[in-house]
Amino acid sequence: MTAEKVKQVSMNSEIIRIRNDFPILQQNVYGKPLIYFDNAATSQKPRQVLQALSEYYSKQNANIHRGVHYLSQQASEMYEQVRVKVRDFIHARSEHEIIFTRGTTESINLVAHSFGNAFVNKGDEIIITAMEHHSNIVPWQLMCETRKAVLKVIPINDNGELLMESFNQMLSERTKLISVVHISNSLGTINPVKQIIEAAHQRSIPVMIDAAQSAIHEEINVAQLDCDFLAMSSHKMLGPTGAGVLYGKMELLEKMPPYQGGGDMIQSVSFNETTYQNPPFRFEAGTQNIADVIAFGAALDYLNALDRKDLLRHEQQLLQYAAEQVQKIDGIRIIGTAKEKASILSFIAEGVNAMDLGMYLDTQGIAVRTGHHCTEPVMDFFKIPGTIRASFLFYNTINEVDAFVSALEKGITLLNKK
Repeated sequence: MTAEKVKQVSMNSEIIRIRNDFPILQQNVYGKPLIYFDNAATSQKPRQVLQALSEYYSKQNANIHRGVHYLSQQASEMYEQVRVKVRDFIHARSEHEIIFTRGTTESINLVAHSFGNAFVNKGDEIIITAMEHHSNIVPWQLMCETRKAVLKVIPINDNGELLMESFNQMLSERTKLISVVHISNSLGTINPVKQIIEAAHQRSIPVMIDAAQSAIHEEINVAQLDCDFLAMSSHKMLGPTGAGVLYGKMELLEKMPPYQGGGDMIQSVSFNETTYQNPPFRFEAGTQNIADVIAFGAALDYLNALDRKDLLRHEQQLLQYAAEQVQKIDGIRIIGTAKEKASILSFIAEGVNAMDLGMYLDTQGIAVRTGHHCTEPVMDFFKIPGTIRASFLFYNTINEVDAFVSALEKGITLLNKK
């Protein structure tokens, strides 16, 4: 047996071991084994995360930062330990640059509101890209409307890649911030964020990175990227829903006003004046999502225990194989063919409604996403109403791809007869 074959067998056994950690992957749907290809929407959760969630409510449930009793002290310590874990996971300088939010969407809204109030004035410009999720469009539109600023959009080509020459021409003394998705959730494009940051910083323009998709697939190193803000979501990283992170450079966070008011973000309150805590607590008003943050910490522990480089190679193999097999089917057109691409396969089938085909795949136990994927401008660019999206994670297998392609062929044939 060749060394490559030995490695492949080893990887297969590793994937089987990993899959056994995910209870939901063991079930049947409509009498067929579940094939979960909707990982770009949310990832499944290993039993270690489920256990952490249950154990918190069973043994440590209390409000944090305020109580002197044992449970409160224990819950506070566990919660703050996760802040340190996130710091290490993304290679931030300090845990005080880590703000807990409800997810990427709230993180972007926080920056749009707070940074906008601090730094953006009439006539200033914000730059985003044409492949952004609605969560990285609408908050900037709202902010620009309030601050009377201008929103500019970096165009894309037919492969779903940014036109970097256009981007460079957009930069000016009026540009106050650039917010760009790292990996497109509808195209799979991996954007050249390092190049964007370097070009922006030559003009002292801060950059925010939407890492909702990339945090589970790529190693995130904010020190090397030198990004000014970065947002990510727990539920796309094996953790619970309703928890996420905003990373921000301390020198910016210290100048930004609070996003919300309430308990735990104050130093002192009177009817005449209120003073605020330093970051990150300034931006964490009220009772936080304590249990889910702690369970997110368990998800980070799980990810850190994996050989993520090998698993990334596995995901790339799944993507390449799936793309090759799907393209053999008559009438299939892949949407998003960038040279640098993550494990997202979006496509349309000529003459077949995407939702109908998605519903047929569901009857075969295969979960995919259909529609515009909260990226309507992308669909408008390609002049389509939406796509079928299969998104892969390291616990998926080649056998699942084969079953998916077989069901896809049958579904297209069936629906074309109607």
